[in-house]
Amino acid sequence: MTKTTLSKTLLAVVLGSSLVSASAFAQQTIVQQSEAGIESIGKKIDSSMGQVGDFMDDSAITARVKAGLIDQKNIKSTDITVNTENKVVTLSGFVRSQNEAELAVIIAGNVEGVISVSDKLHVSEDGSKSASETVSDYTGDALITSKVKAKLLAEGDIASRHIGVKTTEGIVQLTGDVTSNAQMAQVESIAKAIDGVKSVKNDLQVVQ
Repeated sequence: MTKTTLSKTLLAVVLGSSLVSASAFAQQTIVQQSEAGIESIGKKIDSSMGQVGDFMDDSAITARVKAGLIDQKNIKSTDITVNTENKVVTLSGFVRSQNEAELAVIIAGNVEGVISVSDKLHVSEDGSKSASETVSDYTGDALITSKVKAKLLAEGDIASRHIGVKTTEGIVQLTGDVTSNAQMAQVESIAKAIDGVKSVKNDLQVVQ
């Protein structure tokens, strides 16, 4: 009877130890998984914070560049757009001269944190014009060019594909080849008849 009781007691101890070991192992596994999960979350947070930090750096750089342009009296900063991505500053818009464009690039490049400057500034042909006026002129010129090309295309006896049309501030320039002097005069007449055209520069050549 005593041996049977002792055996049962030993069995209970062994089973209890096994259960404790299994529980400890399970707890250790859970802890390890939790630590791995926390580490993964931490990395994601660090990555997100890094992206936010880069964004904040870019925004701060943009603000500092704009402030620098505003402080410079020789620059019409209202016509210049500033964008920053990964600490690379892009300047776009219109300036009154090439010197003004170069000065804007220098100012942007001297701002702390700027890696490089992409110059996409355009010099207005008329320095006294604002950006909106320059854009309006460009839009008007493009429309005139389109109208001239469409009118030439509608003329069946003119090989319009051989004729180049360019408009600058309402002045149309014609280039390319025509088959006769009469056709040259006809093309010029068509261009002059388009609304908005101030004058026509006829650089067409007669090719027999």
